[in-house]
Amino acid sequence: MTLDHRQHHLETVRAGLSVVLYPLQFAVHAPFAAGKWLSETLAARTTLIEENLRLHRRDLLIQARLGKYEELEAENRRLRHLLDSSTKVGERVLVAEVMSVDLDPFSRQILLNKGDRDGVFLGQPLIDANGVMGQIVHVNRFSSTALLITDPSHALPVQLNRNGLRAVALGMGASNTLELAHLPNNADVVAGDLVVTSGLGGRFPAGYPVGRVTSVKTDAGQAFAQVSVEPAAQLERNREVLLVWPPVRGTDEPPEPGRAAEDPGS
Repeated sequence: MTLDHRQHHLETVRAGLSVVLYPLQFAVHAPFAAGKWLSETLAARTTLIEENLRLHRRDLLIQARLGKYEELEAENRRLRHLLDSSTKVGERVLVAEVMSVDLDPFSRQILLNKGDRDGVFLGQPLIDANGVMGQIVHVNRFSSTALLITDPSHALPVQLNRNGLRAVALGMGASNTLELAHLPNNADVVAGDLVVTSGLGGRFPAGYPVGRVTSVKTDAGQAFAQVSVEPAAQLERNREVLLVWPPVRGTDEPPEPGRAAEDPGS
């Protein structure tokens, strides 16, 4: 051993033995190495799966929040349009939200979240940022029902803004069409004319936009022309609307809510 320690005569023998014994050592340590590798692989896979699920949930939450933010942004734009419209109207107004729409294909009615406690009254005009929408036909304590101008039972006194020609706009049941009734074939009306409320009947104040004439058809065999009007209001897309209190007769001041409710014809 002393000779080997000093002169290393057995180094070659030990090197040869290590080569011979290496496969045996590898075989002995292989199960432990495989177990460790498998454990680390499974742990890493479990961690990746959990992280992937966590990121997926976070992505869904972020997407949901982004969708809500987009809806809030759209609602903000609509409210700003309504508020801008209310400043142009001049009368007292109230913002109401559309709760539901009548599914009857032959009816055009909507349910609003404002009612008698808010001063809403029968016959109250309903508008949006672009024009006239309809009027209140039924009032509950906390809600009300509005009849749109396109309903077949609705008639609205109007006039042409260009020449003051008066007519009656009738609802046709379609969401985007009105008809000016009882206009003779020689009436001064052309496509593109702006139609506004005339103020006759005391229900709608004068000057509110109703729509624009889209077509004028005349027939020598018919007594009246067929005049179609496209509504200015976005009747099928509004989420918020404006309820209008017309001024008290003889003044420029809007009525108080209680008085408006007691005098629906004003």
